[in-house]
Amino acid sequence: MCGIAGMVSTGEVDPDLVGRMCAALEHRGPDGSGFHTGPRVALGMRRLAVIDVAGGQQPVRSEDGSVLAVFNGELYNHPELRADLIRRGHRLTGRSDTECLVHLYEEYGDELVHRLRGMFAFAIWDAGRARLLLARDRVGKKPLYWRPAGDGLAFGSELKALLEDPSWSRTLDHVALHHYLTYQYVPAPWSIYTEVQKLPPGHLLVWQDGVASVRRYWRLDSTPRPTPGEAESCERVRSLLLESTRIRMVSERPVGAFLSGGIDSSAVVAAMARQSSDPVRTFSIGFEEHGYDERRYARMVAAQYGTDHHEMVVTASSAAVLPDLAGHFDEPFADASAIPSFYVARLSRQHVTVVLNGDGGDECFGGYQRYAVMARLAGFPFRALAPLAGARPGALPRRLGRALELLSHPAPRRYARIMSYFDPEQKWALYSDALRDELHDVDSYRLLDETFAASGATDDVGRAIDTDVNTYLPGDLLPKVDITTMAHSLEARSPFLDHHLLEWAAGLPTRMKVRPGGTKLILKRAVAEWLPPEVVNRPKMGFGVPLAAWLRGELRDYAYDLLTDRTADGRGLFRPAAVSSLLREHDAGVDRSRQLWALIQFEQWHRSALDAAPTRVAGVWI
Repeated sequence: MCGIAGMVSTGEVDPDLVGRMCAALEHRGPDGSGFHTGPRVALGMRRLAVIDVAGGQQPVRSEDGSVLAVFNGELYNHPELRADLIRRGHRLTGRSDTECLVHLYEEYGDELVHRLRGMFAFAIWDAGRARLLLARDRVGKKPLYWRPAGDGLAFGSELKALLEDPSWSRTLDHVALHHYLTYQYVPAPWSIYTEVQKLPPGHLLVWQDGVASVRRYWRLDSTPRPTPGEAESCERVRSLLLESTRIRMVSERPVGAFLSGGIDSSAVVAAMARQSSDPVRTFSIGFEEHGYDERRYARMVAAQYGTDHHEMVVTASSAAVLPDLAGHFDEPFADASAIPSFYVARLSRQHVTVVLNGDGGDECFGGYQRYAVMARLAGFPFRALAPLAGARPGALPRRLGRALELLSHPAPRRYARIMSYFDPEQKWALYSDALRDELHDVDSYRLLDETFAASGATDDVGRAIDTDVNTYLPGDLLPKVDITTMAHSLEARSPFLDHHLLEWAAGLPTRMKVRPGGTKLILKRAVAEWLPPEVVNRPKMGFGVPLAAWLRGELRDYAYDLLTDRTADGRGLFRPAAVSSLLREHDAGVDRSRQLWALIQFEQWHRSALDAAPTRVAGVWI
């Protein structure tokens, strides 16, 4: 596991600049660094050693030195890849997974990505063809940013690396901000800066002769396929989860697991315990607020499997870490569960170097309550209730009014409104006149329209699940875990995101996952024999935080001070009166916590990344 950075050019590359880019990857690897510079290329990395700790240095080279690679991630099938390459006559000198890449490239070219099983972002330089290949794993576990740089290209695992280049200005991308306020994250291919893009999950980038081209190499196929009966399907779930967990337990450093008390992380811990001779080390976060605290369920699983269990409680005072988090995230990010994620990573790193988690279980098996909402809306008797759609505001029960409002939109827009932090009308009320003029024809919901349309699923719930795999998962969940764990030099692995498991689950009919009265149906039945019934049968809670209460309590003054001072008011982006109105409404009992948190995180990021940005004078950063 490491961070990578580099530059290529049709002319000369500044090796000192690339050295600074690599040094900026401060949270991606304390176990050493590597660097290569040539006439048209410079590549580097910082490493957190998990496999081949003693060796495994990068960049790695082919036998003749003409192909070089730097790599961030883990290839769980590297023993099989190594054996195949040796049979084909390649000479491998170490045990690292990175070494496989250069030889796979020699054998298969760009198609090598189809042979990889794991999480990755990598760069391969083909010196003979003066050609760079960048690739990102199928679901987006590992990040990769890039930007044109004169007649070349620069890339890095973190925006911090690209910010070392003094030749471009840090300019806020207002379209990216527009999308962020809708989704709580900046979706790929945008970044928060105008000149920088994210390489989307499942994509390749090829640079040659000064031209960069991006293409997709993988998309999850959600077309329903013939399915065996329930008993056989349950056995298949268990078999796939055991195998994907087993290969993720391989490490030369200590391994543990996040255990929230939900069914996904509990199933992973059960799969680990069934394949380990030693007690699994587990780590949980709790809250003082009972409605958010899942520790009693985590303790049930820990007790059943005799794990070495550790806990901590997160309170509103824990939000003191916010300025730190803004620095770690590089972009505004409004998922408040980043706070407990940060603390559980810190707790875990005191004991282990690798953790397994339950990420992806909801996307595999339809776990979010919003899927059940979409299922209920699909059968809603809208025609019978259509005359009520024109009722005056407040005349209908809140839930009925919300249902009627959602049903007035086509399914992709319906789902987009369920997912929104700010809906289009709220954004319009928030924006200054200048921002309205600039963004009046930019539709953030078009992203979900296109993803819905491209899905192979045959019903709206299936399309919503597929949409989350392509948007919410790589935009929100995976960056949150990657950044908060790597901030503590901790590697996170996700058995549910094994592409074999994902692809099999994607072919299940929606009725085996979600019905109006329940979610994650087949997974619950599959792991019922592994877990306490209280864990299997309880409603999904999610890894949320008591944000509304915090913003009316200990964080109230912080929110007011940050969002209404002269610095925030003077940006010219938002109407001060609209921001103050959100604060007052929240105080009065209307839950505006999601919108306020998005504004807080943007303002906190702006102050740390743009207002405090260093400048370069006479070759020195000041």
